[in-house]
Amino acid sequence: MAKKLVRMAIAYDFDGTLAPGNMQEYDFIPKLHMNSDDFWGEVKETAKEHDADQILAYMYVMLEKARREKIAVRKSDFKNYGKGIELFDGVKEWFARIKAYGKQRGIKIEHYIVSSGIREMVEGTSIAREFSAIYASGFMYDHNDVACWPALAINYTTKTQYLFRINKGSMDVYDNSVINSYVPHEERPVPFENMIFIGDGETDIPCMRLVKDQGGHSISVYNSNKKGAKKVASQLLNDKRVTLIAPADYREGKTIDLAVKAMIDKVDAHSKILGMK
Repeated sequence: MAKKLVRMAIAYDFDGTLAPGNMQEYDFIPKLHMNSDDFWGEVKETAKEHDADQILAYMYVMLEKARREKIAVRKSDFKNYGKGIELFDGVKEWFARIKAYGKQRGIKIEHYIVSSGIREMVEGTSIAREFSAIYASGFMYDHNDVACWPALAINYTTKTQYLFRINKGSMDVYDNSVINSYVPHEERPVPFENMIFIGDGETDIPCMRLVKDQGGHSISVYNSNKKGAKKVASQLLNDKRVTLIAPADYREGKTIDLAVKAMIDKVDAHSKILGMK
């Protein structure tokens, strides 16, 4: 009987995890003639006024401010904004290197984005092609391809849904038939033990806890140049929310590189013990 392909998934938050800051702050917010503090302050007030979800509130404010300032918000515009997003050191080379490391051990590594940021902006980055799927908040577009309504809003708790989609192989957001059905553990394409979640802060806690509690690994990365960032990550480790913390430096030989490779080695050894390889 043919042995089952061993698959392993690494899911990433985006803002603060793969890129410093929030993606809207690079090109979009400056075009509104606002600074970041004013923009996010208005988002907070809008959410409070309407008792609204914070993600839906920021998507509303994005469209409303763009309309007032006559800023184009077509799908292609969002992708162009994505081109200006900076990435942490080593991110561009990271995905291919980790896939190659897994392949040497007979493990198929799949990369996923699970983010509250804007899907179309992530799709405009130079690393978009590295992901098997990009789960992030996105817009619906009218007949002129202009953003007109939220299609998907992913907040800190709904993020966990997409880990279950990866786990069960239910990849299409619009299709809930598999995600809501019973799938035996041994039939799930990517068991949680073969999953790593990488995030940067409190909004990632539900995903971190889910993966860690289900036998996988969670990593909290922090920006070494941001005051207080390491303290936040350390608290997550002290609270047993994550497996380990590391600077957001993805270059070969750095902490996160060595840690993820060790986690791949663990899956490799476990698979051999179970006779899957």
